[in-house]
Amino acid sequence: MELQKLSNGHHHGFVPLEDDIPQAEEEEEMLPHKSDGTKKPQFTDFEGKTSFGMSVFNLSNAIMGSGILGLSYAMSNTGIILFIILLTCIACLSSYSVHLLLKSAGVVGIRAYEQLGFRAFGHPGKIAAGVIITFHNIGAMSSYLFIVKYELPLVIQAFMGLSSNTGEWFLNGNYLIIIVSVCIILPLALMRQLGYLGYTSGFSLTCMVFFLSSVIYKKFNIPCPLVPYGRNHTTIINTTMEEEGQCEGKMFTINQETAYTIPILAFAFVCHPEVLPIYTELKNATKRRMQGIANVSIMGMFVMYLLTAVFGYLTFYVNTESELLHTYSKVDPLDTLILCVRVAVLVAVTLTVPVVLFPIRRAILQLLFPAKPFHWARHITIALCLLCVVNVLVILVPNIRDIFGIIGATTAPSLIFILPGLFYIRIVPTEQEPMKSRPKITAACFTAMGFIFMSMSLTFIIIDWTTGEKRAGGGH
Repeated sequence: MELQKLSNGHHHGFVPLEDDIPQAEEEEEMLPHKSDGTKKPQFTDFEGKTSFGMSVFNLSNAIMGSGILGLSYAMSNTGIILFIILLTCIACLSSYSVHLLLKSAGVVGIRAYEQLGFRAFGHPGKIAAGVIITFHNIGAMSSYLFIVKYELPLVIQAFMGLSSNTGEWFLNGNYLIIIVSVCIILPLALMRQLGYLGYTSGFSLTCMVFFLSSVIYKKFNIPCPLVPYGRNHTTIINTTMEEEGQCEGKMFTINQETAYTIPILAFAFVCHPEVLPIYTELKNATKRRMQGIANVSIMGMFVMYLLTAVFGYLTFYVNTESELLHTYSKVDPLDTLILCVRVAVLVAVTLTVPVVLFPIRRAILQLLFPAKPFHWARHITIALCLLCVVNVLVILVPNIRDIFGIIGATTAPSLIFILPGLFYIRIVPTEQEPMKSRPKITAACFTAMGFIFMSMSLTFIIIDWTTGEKRAGGGH
C-alpha cells in the first residue's frame, strides 16, 4: 500500500470528478472504456479490494481512540449544552473537510496526501503535508500507548489481587509498553496493506462499545456524591457535598481548563491521514462511496462520543478526571466490571496503533523514496523506527494531557481545516465550481478558521502552563 506507482500527481488523460453527476456517468467521464465495454479502475494508482464495511471499520477505528477517555472531563469544563454544540460543529466540519480532500484527489488523480501537497505548493507542500501527518500520528500513537502504560499495570495488579504496586518489573508501565509494541503492534504493523486490519478494527470497535455500555450501566449504580474507596468497600454518601452542588450537571461552564476542550474534541475527530490510504484500497472506489464511508464513520463516533461524555459526566460531575477510568478507580479499584472495561480499552487502543502507523510510513516513503518500488526491508525498518520513537516519547513525557493539548492545537487544525481548504483552493479549477455556491470562498473561510483555532488554542494552553508554573512556584 505504501507506494503505489506514483508519478508526482500528473496523470495525462485524466478527467476530474464532478459532484453533480450520477455515479455511473462519473466513472464514464473519468475513464476511457476498453474495447469490450468494461471500465478500468477510477484511479490509476491502485485497484483496491477492501469492502465498504471493512473500510468503515478501519476509518472508525482511526477516529476512535484514547480521546474518548477525556470527553467526560471536557464536558465537565464546558457544560452539557456547550459541549454538544462544540461536538456537533467539529463533527460536521470534519465531514466537510473530507469532502474537500476527496474533491482535490479527484482532480490530481491519485490518493496520497503528500501528492496533494505537491500539486498545490510543489515540494514544500509535499514536505509540509508529510511532516504534519507524521507528527500528528506519532502524537496519536503516543496517546494510545499512554493508556497501555498507565492501565495495564493496574489490570495486572488487580488480577494478582494486589492492593498496591509492589515494584516488580511486570508492574512497570515502561517495560509493558515495550512488550506490547514488540509482541502485538509490530506484527500487525508489518502487514503490507491497511485493508487487512479491517477485522482487528472491527474487534477494537466492539471493545469500545462494551466500554460505552459499562459507562451507561455505572451511571445508575454509583451514587453521588462519593468519596475515595475505603476499608469497608463501600462508597460513602456525604449530604454536605450534595448541598454544595457537587451532583448538579452544568449546562454552560467556562474555566481555565476549558482551553483544553476544543483541542481534545478536534483530536478526537481527526481521521484525515487515514482517509486517502483507505480510499486507495477501497473496492469500486468513487468519491461518493468514500464520502459515504466517512459520513457513516463520523456519525457513529459522534453518537459514541456523546453518550460516553454525557453518562460519564453525570456519574462524577465535578469529580470527573481527565482520564475517565482513573475516576472509576476512586470508587472501587477492584470492581470486576471496570477491570473488564480496562482490558477492553487496552485491547482497543492497542489494535488502533497499527492503523495509525500506516499513514506515517506512507508519508515517509513519499518524502524519502518517492520513486522506489515496495521493498520489505524499508517497510519493516520504518515500522521499527517509528515504534522506537513512540516508545521513547511515552516513557519520557509525564502527562497525556500535554499530548492532547499540543497535538490538538497544532496538527489537528492543520489536518481538519487548513490543508484541505488550501488544497481545494489551489488544486480545483475555478470552472469546476458550482456557480451558485462558490465553494472556494467557503474553503478560504474554512482555512482561516483553522488558523484562528490554532492560534487561540496555543495561546490558551501557553497561558495555562504559565499560570500553572506560577502556582507551583508559589507553593500551591
